[in-house]
Amino acid sequence: MRHNKVDVNHAEHSRATPPVMPAHSSVISMSPGMIVLLLSLLLGLQPITTDLYLPALPLLRADLGASMAQTQLTLSALLLAFGCSQLVWGPLSDRFGRRPILLIGLSAYVLASIGSTLAPDMAQLIVWRTVQGAAMGAAVMCARAIVRDLYEPMQGARVMSKGLSGLGVIACLSAPVGGWLTNSASWRFALLALAIFGAVCLGLIALRFQETARQKNSKALQWGTLLKTWHGILRNPTFWAFSTLSAASYGGLFTFLASSSFVFMGVLGMSKTDYAWLMALNSLAYIGGTFLCRRWLARFGVLKTLKFAGVLSLSGGTLMAVPSLLGWQSVWLIMPAQLLFIMGHGLHQPCGQSGAVGPFPQAAGAASAMNGFLMMLTAFAMGLWLGQSMITTVLPLTLGIWFWSILISLSAWTLVQRYGVPRAA
Repeated sequence: MRHNKVDVNHAEHSRATPPVMPAHSSVISMSPGMIVLLLSLLLGLQPITTDLYLPALPLLRADLGASMAQTQLTLSALLLAFGCSQLVWGPLSDRFGRRPILLIGLSAYVLASIGSTLAPDMAQLIVWRTVQGAAMGAAVMCARAIVRDLYEPMQGARVMSKGLSGLGVIACLSAPVGGWLTNSASWRFALLALAIFGAVCLGLIALRFQETARQKNSKALQWGTLLKTWHGILRNPTFWAFSTLSAASYGGLFTFLASSSFVFMGVLGMSKTDYAWLMALNSLAYIGGTFLCRRWLARFGVLKTLKFAGVLSLSGGTLMAVPSLLGWQSVWLIMPAQLLFIMGHGLHQPCGQSGAVGPFPQAAGAASAMNGFLMMLTAFAMGLWLGQSMITTVLPLTLGIWFWSILISLSAWTLVQRYGVPRAA
């Protein structure tokens, strides 16, 4: 597979950065603003699916008479299905285009959301959440592939950061809305809200989205072609450098998402409303990270930006872990460190996701799928560990994030610096 040589460490010295236009604007007539809006909604499907029901987890567990492991499975099974399904959706989108895969995936998402809302017991809820995760994979995978369809890697990182800023806004609103719906109605209404959001996304894609895949690969689903494509992706050091970074960063985020409701409400005694606002603050810090990403990319380029972001991640993880090891348990010790960590996440994800797909303009769907699969496999493994942990202290949260912060910084300072610039074959 031929790799385009792209200087991703090039710094733009002009303070007035021109607007990012699609590199292949002749293919589509969607405006840059519409592209960013659609990316924000498609990428935002992931945090709203996880964050909206986080304030309801303790109540959901009690209402359905479930164990901690079963309750965690509603999240970890969703994410495993989300990751695995992308390995199927990716080649399908390379063969048939992004639009039909989006329409099928979002339709399935809406149906699964309704099924989750009506689930009479935990077993059926887990099944429907698994289907929901598989359907969600089509939307998020296509969003990352669309960026590669339209933009070169450096531009793609900037556009991805804009889409992830929109994701941050959705995540910022998700927990407070979920807490309000749970308090004023029930946890089922929080799950019903996902069906409504999915229906809005489906309508916009049906009405406004135009196909971005310039050339559909008629051989994408043939076993020989598929194996050759996977082999080319998995032997590419640039893919592994950026995928390791994005997977470790997502592992840290998932650790916080999966354990924070139990730590803050169960261990530290916060109310559902206060916890929801705390999650909103976390999302605001993430949005700040994505804005900082665009400024640093223009000034320093990708490689130096990720060096600095690694400092944020490791500082946050260390400042969170050390007090907890000394026996100090407090929201005010955890959250300032978490805000540093999540700002770093806002820098790592745009660069990591766009960088992993960058070397594969002709197989963007497959590369996006493999990158997403590795992130979700990481999250699923962490979810299994958390499900077996008795969350009676803050340590599963603080030590888990510290672990991931060390891996993030090592990836950013070694692998990315060595392999972050794709080389011509």
